[in-house]
Amino acid sequence: MDKLCGLSNEQIEAKKQEIIHFADIGEHLYQPVKTYSSGMFARLAFACAINVEPDILIVDEVLSVGDMAFQLKCFKKFEQFKEQGKTILFVTHGISDVLKNCTRTIILENGRKIFDGDVKTGVDKYKKIMVGLDIDSEIKETENKPVIPNDTQIWKEHFETNNEALVYGTNAVDIYDFGIFDQNGNYAVAINNSEMTTIKMKIKVNEPIEDPIFAMTIKDIKGMEYCGTNTVVYKMATGTYQKDDHILVEFKQVIPIAPGRYTLSFGCTKYNAMGELDVYQRKYDVLFTEVIAYRECIALCDLDSEITYQKIST
Repeated sequence: MDKLCGLSNEQIEAKKQEIIHFADIGEHLYQPVKTYSSGMFARLAFACAINVEPDILIVDEVLSVGDMAFQLKCFKKFEQFKEQGKTILFVTHGISDVLKNCTRTIILENGRKIFDGDVKTGVDKYKKIMVGLDIDSEIKETENKPVIPNDTQIWKEHFETNNEALVYGTNAVDIYDFGIFDQNGNYAVAINNSEMTTIKMKIKVNEPIEDPIFAMTIKDIKGMEYCGTNTVVYKMATGTYQKDDHILVEFKQVIPIAPGRYTLSFGCTKYNAMGELDVYQRKYDVLFTEVIAYRECIALCDLDSEITYQKIST
């Protein structure tokens, strides 16, 4: 008898309800596959793959098209497979997913394996590759040494920037460079939500200004503001600057927001004598970044709680 995925017709029939329940695409299941969205197709394909009980499961970015509930269900299935001693080859660019779910990392560059080892070292190496560092074709001992940028380098060239960023203002200043740096001062292609992160911008002054407001904002990909700050919040007098002065502004903090993709915005403004806001320059959504976490995060932020418990008598 012919078999599909190694299963007989009787075995397929027995698995059918499990597949339907896991895919959870409702009445669309009975429509022609050509009418499916990419998400529905991926859900059904993944449901079929995991329910034939494979010894080796290869997953290639398929979870990126599912909603959060479906992704959670998939990762729970991964845990079951790992407990059964099965092998999962998880192909992804999602750093947080690798940190939370993998026990080993392999990095491919131009189709060639350049790293095979523990998760943390692999993720650190991948982050350096993504900002243009550590990309030599030969693996060298010096590759794992930190590369600390200096003020003569152009920071933004090491990040994914937005060519369609919203830029406006009087152009009294020019925000000409910016970047994200980890707790060791290295370029940070991803922000670890439990570690100190420094966000920097460089400003060239085109006309005299006094006590400008320096600001930064982090938004999600849909444009919702998650967090941000400025020098007014901290009641800082920022000084007087003349034409052709250069200013380095640093925002140093832990950013405990949920893992995901975000944009970074910068601004330099000033309230005038009439109480109106003069915008010297704003660059909205100019830099793309990813927030990663080493543990699950519920809702919008990580509370970083210290949890204690004990048995008590009543």
